Amino acid sequence: MKRDLGKRKLHDCRFAWPAVAAASILAALALAGCSTTPGPQVDATAPPPQPEMPAKVRASEIVGRWGYASYHDAKDRARTEANARGQCKQPFVIGQGSSGGVMMYLADSNQLQELRLKGSPGGRDYIGPAGETPGPQDREIISFDGRVLVLKYVDPEIDGRYGTGVFVRCAPRA
Repeated sequence: MKRDLGKRKLHDCRFAWPAVAAASILAALALAGCSTTPGPQVDATAPPPQPEMPAKVRASEIVGRWGYASYHDAKDRARTEANARGQCKQPFVIGQGSSGGVMMYLADSNQLQELRLKGSPGGRDYIGPAGETPGPQDREIISFDGRVLVLKYVDPEIDGRYGTGVFVRCAPRA
């Protein structure tokens, strides 16, 4: 009789294990379904994003035909400006964008893109895509007198490749 009792316990356990395993899996699935992922965390101490500041230079002031050249060393600026004047035979055209910006190329891009003229709290002006000012693709407006526009890339790596750009306004077509 002892032997039969031992077999019965062994026999009951064999049928119990699959039921216990199935119940465990179902419980795990039920718990997983009940868990929630936290929503976006809002940092109450972070300042809200600043609205875009207008630049002192307006887009309409730089739309037109320009001779273009660039330099890497500041002592070459005068020579580069003279070279840019000579490029008006094949001008760089800055067009008006459909939403108030200007049509120009970003670094390493062959697609015209509408860029914005953006101001900054420090009083500097930039040309670049919408977003943070200054952003990694922005160019700082170093100087602009209506005839000569000097732009420098904010990103040092891009600036190292392209240099400081000098745009000289071309005379109106005859």
